Amino acid sequence: MERAPTEIALEAAKARRIPVNLTGSTIAESVTELAFGFMLALARQLPQGDTSVKAGQWRRFVGVELKGKTLGIVGLGQIGKTLCRRAKAFEMNVIATEAQPDLTFVTSWGVELLPLEALLEQADFVSLHVPVTPQTQRLIGEPQLHRMKPTAYLINTSRGELVDEEALYQALKEGWIAGAASDVFSKEPPGEHPLLSLPNFIAMPHCGGQTQEGLRRMGESVAENVLRVLQGQEPLNRIV
Repeated sequence: MERAPTEIALEAAKARRIPVNLTGSTIAESVTELAFGFMLALARQLPQGDTSVKAGQWRRFVGVELKGKTLGIVGLGQIGKTLCRRAKAFEMNVIATEAQPDLTFVTSWGVELLPLEALLEQADFVSLHVPVTPQTQRLIGEPQLHRMKPTAYLINTSRGELVDEEALYQALKEGWIAGAASDVFSKEPPGEHPLLSLPNFIAMPHCGGQTQEGLRRMGESVAENVLRVLQGQEPLNRIV
């Protein structure tokens, strides 16, 4: 996990002097590649094209290029930064919102920092990379979706609780935005979720970090910290 987890009672761990550590950026590459894959799939309507060919319809969908489009990154941590680098390689413009920005990175990569409202209005693709907190719960709801362009796409590889899923369903069905892709849901697995019935919604089963390389790095990080604790050393990336 890149940022402070919500599934662990941190205060209780602190009171009992139990170390809690992050795995840092071990899965940043994995999650980034899924988010970028979502962008390509949405831009070129890959799921629809695949379905069309397999059904013998041969519908030739007209997509859009990523080059020259604006990517709005909500949360410029390790994953957000990695996504920025990938987007720049595709000659995309990058804007971001971040409470504690790394100004050196922002300057060197030509990222424009904006408030969330302005980012939503300008971005062609919006990708979420913030943790769930009381402040970010349902960060993207009906008012925010209405701010987005009707040609824009929303991508969530962070946490399902960041998005008001009922509002997203309405936005996709009524054309407030062009499409969305999510690796996460507020309830997992989502069951017969209305979003799954929409052709302009792509879903994955919360597997952004599930790559051979990412899982290996995560395991190595955990093992290293266990050894450090057993040897009386301070574990890396400790938050409690």
